[in-house]
Amino acid sequence: MDTAAPRHTDLLTYRDAVLDDVPVLVPLVESAYRGDSSRAGWTTEADILQGQRTDAAGVEAVITTPGSRLMVVERDGGIVACCQLEHRGEAAYFGMFAVRPELQGAGLGRRIIAEAERRVRELWDVREMHMTVISVREELIAWYERRGYRRTGRTSPFPYGDERFGVPQRDDLEFELLVKELV
Repeated sequence: MDTAAPRHTDLLTYRDAVLDDVPVLVPLVESAYRGDSSRAGWTTEADILQGQRTDAAGVEAVITTPGSRLMVVERDGGIVACCQLEHRGEAAYFGMFAVRPELQGAGLGRRIIAEAERRVRELWDVREMHMTVISVREELIAWYERRGYRRTGRTSPFPYGDERFGVPQRDDLEFELLVKELV
């Protein structure tokens, strides 16, 4: 297993999630994307999706699947953010990115994504970071573009009818692949 040692940077600690973290991580991800609590931040999907964003089984799968990890970000001993990192050949996949809503907009996301990019280069010597974003999330896509990601125009369908991913409130949802070359 290619575990990375915890790394401390400006009051933030980065480490790989363990199964004992699941009861904290599920509500963190939910709070960043769904329901009224998500409206405290700017990453909410509450107007386009209702229902769950993830569940304990989904988080456990990210933690336990070979070549996958869930990077936990802690500050002052508490979990404040997380993101999925998955090795996919010459690229890494970045997903399940969640920052506590009340901490959004203060530069944490920018620092976390930079650490994620550094980590996948170090761990897997990958050349690109990939992610998928719901294509109607223009503000979020613009944020990633400012971080060096580019839209590819390559889309994949949203899993309508599979409530494990939420209950769509509109019929035009799809995922777009964003890519960044890592140097």
